[in-house]
Amino acid sequence: MSQPALSGAVAALEENLDAQLVERTTRKVIITPLGERVAVHARGVLSELHALGDEVEASRRPFTGPLHLGVIPTVAPYLLPVVLTLARDHYPELDLHVHEERTPQLLDGLGSGRLDLLLLAHPSVPGMVDIPLYDEDFVLVTPPDHALAQRRDVPRDVLLDLDVLLLEEGHCLRDQALDLCREVGAEPGATRAAGLSTLVQLVAGGLGVTLLPATAVDVETGRSERLATTRFAAPAPGRRIGLTHRPGSARTPEYHRLAASLREALRPLPVRIVG
Repeated sequence: MSQPALSGAVAALEENLDAQLVERTTRKVIITPLGERVAVHARGVLSELHALGDEVEASRRPFTGPLHLGVIPTVAPYLLPVVLTLARDHYPELDLHVHEERTPQLLDGLGSGRLDLLLLAHPSVPGMVDIPLYDEDFVLVTPPDHALAQRRDVPRDVLLDLDVLLLEEGHCLRDQALDLCREVGAEPGATRAAGLSTLVQLVAGGLGVTLLPATAVDVETGRSERLATTRFAAPAPGRRIGLTHRPGSARTPEYHRLAASLREALRPLPVRIVG
């Protein structure tokens, strides 16, 4: 900036502030005490202005900045190790925040903008965009001395004669299990549990049987020797898991790229990749 332009800018600032920032003589210009204090604020304003520009520029790069990911409890313990490893190794500039909540709370958070992306059972709700990742079977968990233990070809209607233990209301897995029971005309048991770990312990205690998604079987049944698994005959009942986001999100291309990476990372799990 030329000296006349700088002098004019300082004079205009003094006029706007109605304050004297510099003392002018024929030989030099001296900053007043107020001018020193104003300069400190001005440096802060300019610094924040540059930071704002950097933030906007960074947002144009994929997989940078904060991402609030909501995950349902019947997925979180079994998939998060894969998701977090993928984020750490491939997207180091992504500031990932994980929120484990039940489906209604997740969908409410997505709609309000509190959450950016969900990992949950599909379909979600009308108006949201679902990106499928994989399908997985439900596995029947029984005590080891049960007549169905270790079988791999049982029909769905065996549920008619079983006391099926379910999760509490609010879990989508509970709704899916109820749909399966209604499909064959079975009545589920009255006992409820807050999580899958509690469900399998109830089974180990002889209170009934339960349904687990295939990705949870090794983790949950490995905690007790008083549990056995039974596979349904094809086509086995199951669920679809995927990502869900708001339509029109500026990060939609990122979400699809993330989904593609997740599909590859999830192939070692007992699932059928979709897409």
